[in-house]
Amino acid sequence: MLFFPNAKINIGLDILRKREDGFHDLETVFYPVPLKDALEVVRNESNDISFKQTGLTVDSEKGDNLCEKALALLKKEHELPGLKMHLHKTIPMGAGLGGGSSDASFSLIAANKLFNLGLDKEQLKSYAALLGSDCPFFIENTPMLAEGRGEILKNINLSLKGYFLVLVHPSVHISTPKAYGMITPLIPEISLSERIKQPIENWKDVLKNDFEEPIFKEFKELKKIKETLYENGAVYAAMTGSGSALYGIFKEEIDLSNEFVEYFVFQDWLE
Repeated sequence: MLFFPNAKINIGLDILRKREDGFHDLETVFYPVPLKDALEVVRNESNDISFKQTGLTVDSEKGDNLCEKALALLKKEHELPGLKMHLHKTIPMGAGLGGGSSDASFSLIAANKLFNLGLDKEQLKSYAALLGSDCPFFIENTPMLAEGRGEILKNINLSLKGYFLVLVHPSVHISTPKAYGMITPLIPEISLSERIKQPIENWKDVLKNDFEEPIFKEFKELKKIKETLYENGAVYAAMTGSGSALYGIFKEEIDLSNEFVEYFVFQDWLE
């Protein structure tokens, strides 16, 4: 069976408070993006579970990849026969695009289908939440308002159909724990769930990613990318997650090859 785990972007990201468990409560909108890895899962004639990874290099020890952790989680409560898994990475790591979380969630989905485990979405999301805060989102994989650590999901009526998305990934890796350490949590007067209801033309003035201010101070090239997106006509531009990828939403298709060495453009990226 072949699956294509996709990336996501954050539209708005408010860090509300630090919790007693060390995590942070937040409010954000997760939106799927068609930048994808490839995940092949097939039965293994032996009873072994094997994992192979190609494409972009993932710095993890054997058994430490989130795909392998997802299977190990299922094996605690379900009998899994032999399985071969091959992950080809194209979603950049340390970019705020959720590629690893997506791979983990799709591994759960793949094993559920391949072995007829009969798990429904809520059960899959429960497993996914044990693997990462944003993993449950990829079980739903539709625009969602996320709260708590990112695992509390609510439906949101939001579509960017007809717009063009430009996604820029600079050669900068940002540690998520380091990014959170730079944040001073603050509860806004008006919640993101209300502010995002405004027309997209107003988002520039009412939405924010709380990671941007401290991270832009250290990585000025990221701030410049956002400015360049706006200078070229983006109706909204932001960093996704804790970075380092940034995106711009445009009303018309645009060629930015003179501005960026590497970028992705998506049209009608979610029906």
